[in-house]
Amino acid sequence: MKMSEFRAMSDVELATALEDKRISLFNLRFQKARNTLANKHAIRMVKRDIARINTLITEKEKKS
Repeated sequence: MKMSEFRAMSDVELATALEDKRISLFNLRFQKARNTLANKHAIRMVKRDIARINTLITEKEKKS
């Protein structure tokens, strides 16, 4: 997802999205370990989305 899409989300939606991305990353790592991962680039994309969400959460905390 793009940063602008994350910026449009509320705090609750960001927390939910973060949890979903972490679960997704966990599942992708399991697939990689079992050699059933079709798209190896997916792990990198999920990690970047997690970083984007964490950045937005930190920005919002500093503004308050």
